[in-house]
Amino acid sequence: MSWLSRVRNALPWGDKRETPDNLWVKCPRCQEMLFTREYEANLSVCPRCDHHGRIGADTRLEQLMDPGYILLPDPVVAEDPLKFRDSKRYTDRLKAARASNPHRDAFTAAFGEIEGEKAVVGVQDFTFMGGSMGMAVGNAFVAAAQKALDERCAYIAVTAAGGARMQEGILSLMQMPRATVMTRRLKEAGLPYIVVLADPTTGGVTASYAMLGDVHIAEPGALIGFAGQRVIQETIREQLPEGFQRAEYLHKHGMVDMVVPRKELRETLAKLLDYLSPAQAA
Repeated sequence: MSWLSRVRNALPWGDKRETPDNLWVKCPRCQEMLFTREYEANLSVCPRCDHHGRIGADTRLEQLMDPGYILLPDPVVAEDPLKFRDSKRYTDRLKAARASNPHRDAFTAAFGEIEGEKAVVGVQDFTFMGGSMGMAVGNAFVAAAQKALDERCAYIAVTAAGGARMQEGILSLMQMPRATVMTRRLKEAGLPYIVVLADPTTGGVTASYAMLGDVHIAEPGALIGFAGQRVIQETIREQLPEGFQRAEYLHKHGMVDMVVPRKELRETLAKLLDYLSPAQAA
């Protein structure tokens, strides 16, 4: 079928002059215009250059988990504890983020199965204030880890963040040791903790739970690091190598265990769960 026929068939019935504004999507890497329906059917991966686009929490959970998974409750935290204001009030930024997102904050967790293997999956959504880590994200991460402890199953965290949420100051930084304690509890209980590093994973998230997994998987081309490349170059006064802080470079230098395309991620996680999850009593 030609692209013209696909476009024509996708148009709504009625006035043909009213063309949907989401019919096409431009690949951020190769700049090609892609038919949205085909792009989404390809798991939001560009079929021309293999760029792995950013996806939301619900889409990620649907791609990874078997049907029938259960979303864990959103944590209840004090909002705007510091009464922070920059060019906008923090409360206004939260309202704007929630208006375009189905969840109340940047971390969403679910309990269910991946190809029959029981697991808790937590997903950080970069579209919600850059996936920044505040008290709500910290509480959601801790609650998801506790659910894995209660269910005696693996915990998988899919990270994508710009770092700590500046509007919550020291309270956001306190989520780093809280999350670290929960990863230690999982280890002591003999339960797998697997991290999937999506684009981008930076800042305090990288400095805490994103790099404490038993296995670290990165999506192709994902940006992974603590400080930005420009900051590092200005600090050490040296030119950094090509591909620095990208998934493939970090895999080559031992910081991640494997780089897995999105199409193979669900199957890879299922195999790891089969290998690593504790045996169930007969």
